[in-house]
Amino acid sequence: MWALGKLNLDWDVAANLRVTHLNELDEFRFYAYASSSLYKEKMKYIQDIYIWNKEFKVDDLVLFFNSRLRIFPGKLKSKWNGPFEFVGVTPFGAFDLKNKNNEIFRVNVRRVKHYLARQWFDRVAAAKPKRQR
Repeated sequence: MWALGKLNLDWDVAANLRVTHLNELDEFRFYAYASSSLYKEKMKYIQDIYIWNKEFKVDDLVLFFNSRLRIFPGKLKSKWNGPFEFVGVTPFGAFDLKNKNNEIFRVNVRRVKHYLARQWFDRVAAAKPKRQR
């Protein structure tokens, strides 16, 4: 009260100004929440299409993520080993892979991704213009 008198402000004007600021803050929170929900929807759509959609067929070639800790792994060395041949899925969701020696081992779904070298080379070969002599 003494601050309003000292600053020469009217009580009604100050109260209306405070209510207006609170309403603006509520609107700002609402817009921030709406924009975050839009962002979450977009990211979920991208993850559903590109990340979580892993469908493997028998005899597909896959890469296996090597998560063993190494002291000096190398700057440009890939952590993906393979290619391995996809054999099947266990009842609990683990994947069975077969290596070059026909040994079958089980891995977690998250540690496997498609090996797309054949398709990539086929696309490059089809798109590459033929040289004329």
